[in-house]
Amino acid sequence: MEGLVLKLRQKSWRNIKNSLVHFELFMRDTTLLFLIKKDQICLAMKKRGFGTGRWNGVGGKLNQGESIEDATVRETFEEIGVKVCNGKENNGMISGQNNLKKVAELEFLFADPTKSNWNQLVHVYFAEKWEGEPIESEEMKPEWFKIGDIPFKDMWPDDPFWLPKVIAGDFVRASFTFGDGDVILKQRVEVVDEL
Repeated sequence: MEGLVLKLRQKSWRNIKNSLVHFELFMRDTTLLFLIKKDQICLAMKKRGFGTGRWNGVGGKLNQGESIEDATVRETFEEIGVKVCNGKENNGMISGQNNLKKVAELEFLFADPTKSNWNQLVHVYFAEKWEGEPIESEEMKPEWFKIGDIPFKDMWPDDPFWLPKVIAGDFVRASFTFGDGDVILKQRVEVVDEL
């Protein structure tokens, strides 16, 4: 640590400031899942917490020691009462074939340093097989939309840049930096061969 401090002291103030920003960058892994059937997608209206009042997939943060796929399974059940399978036993959930298809990795950064705890790497999945029907919870109100009628104006502003690509069958890696009022300051969207 002393060597790091010494090296930082040798740099100009601008470089030190940039280095400190780099060291303070916090990135949380989160999950997002969309149920897909034929020409429809299940979106859920967020009723509380981060993203309130927007249509989105279902998902959230990982619990301590939980894998990304296990969190996807758990969050889907908690938020809309649907059981998806990631190929293994999950607290009584269905087991067997993995029905989660990873379609995107999305990096969300927030320019306001007071919102750095909102920075996240979102692992996005589609599921075409599941048990149960989506039901409303305290947090989410699910609804089916035709692919051509996705309500982008009531979703996060980044969604039109990547969601149509993954619906069309592409895999996407993207990064979005948000400013005040959720304005996109910077974006990068890449179609990739695999994730």
